[in-house]
Amino acid sequence: MARSGCSISVLLLLAAGFALGQLAPPVVPSPFAAARRPAVASAATRAFEPAPTPPPLPPDLSESERRDIEVFRRSAPSVCFITTVALRRDFFSMDVLRIPQGSGSGFVWDKEGHVVTNFHVISGGQAVRVTLADQSEWDAEVVGVAPDKDLAVLRVAAEPSRLTPLPLGSSANLAVGQKVLAIGNPFGLDHSLTIGVVSALGRELESPSTRTIRDVIQTDAAINPGNSGGPLLDSRGRLIGVNTAIYSPSGASAGIGFAVPVDTVRTLVPQLIKYGKPVQPGIGIVPLSDYWTRRFGLEGVVIRAVNPGSPAERAGLEALRISASGRVTIRDRIVAVDGVPVRSVDDLLHAFESAGVGARVTLTVARDERTREVRVTLVPIE
Repeated sequence: MARSGCSISVLLLLAAGFALGQLAPPVVPSPFAAARRPAVASAATRAFEPAPTPPPLPPDLSESERRDIEVFRRSAPSVCFITTVALRRDFFSMDVLRIPQGSGSGFVWDKEGHVVTNFHVISGGQAVRVTLADQSEWDAEVVGVAPDKDLAVLRVAAEPSRLTPLPLGSSANLAVGQKVLAIGNPFGLDHSLTIGVVSALGRELESPSTRTIRDVIQTDAAINPGNSGGPLLDSRGRLIGVNTAIYSPSGASAGIGFAVPVDTVRTLVPQLIKYGKPVQPGIGIVPLSDYWTRRFGLEGVVIRAVNPGSPAERAGLEALRISASGRVTIRDRIVAVDGVPVRSVDDLLHAFESAGVGARVTLTVARDERTREVRVTLVPIE
């Protein structure tokens, strides 16, 4: 009987140890807590080796095929494989275990080691690892994130000789039917190429923060799980978007993929590198939520509060008032910015973001049944 009791005690101890090992608090509480630590090469990093010379092309290829192959060979060294891990401490050995959480793609932004990817690719892990095209692996620091646009910037401490930044194109003058190429790591299969066209422009997509991403590119180039964060290129190999999502009931490519436009990326990435977050232009107001604005039967964005000393206060904008009895009196509503109607808080933020810090914009402000125009200068908002 004593032996049986001892056995049960050992089993209970083992079970408790296993549970504690699984439930022990992670060493790093979030993927961003270690954002300012120096990036270091992993122990598995290989010595730098020049890329092998690609084999000669078959002689009977068409000119279009040759161009596509050339774009792929020139661009593939810029594409990275990104994995996220959770950190758990083993109960018995006290070693920190790295448990894979997810994977995706990214691309080299500059020779300083900055890598661009999607926010949702890294948001589920506590540590991030980047595998460059030469198969060297690097522990990455999270430099900055923009959940509203599903973008993130990492940094690896790789030598400049390992890094091949992508040339930047423009998304402002794309045309439906234009050829595009997507490079990524679908299902963990590194450096895969798919080719398609721009299927539509001006799409809208919900970001991880539930904000709307505007001017999204739709493409029929196959984008599968693992392609997220990889580059969408034009026929000359210039970056025109960051692959971010697919529309598919099965979770695999159904010929409808979406990419964040490069003009958005070009604006945000320098801000993320410098400040760690996007710089939000504004006028120093607190808007009333869209829910309550609609409940009051109103259009536009109701001003709930005006910050002292802000451009809004200097322009004479007034916030709603609440009497001692709880009666709400609506004062100013912003119904348009530079003549473009504003129907929600998201519309207002998008208009300010499009104009940028320092821009002077014209607000159409409604109060009761009358409207007026107000000129204000946008400032950075914390």
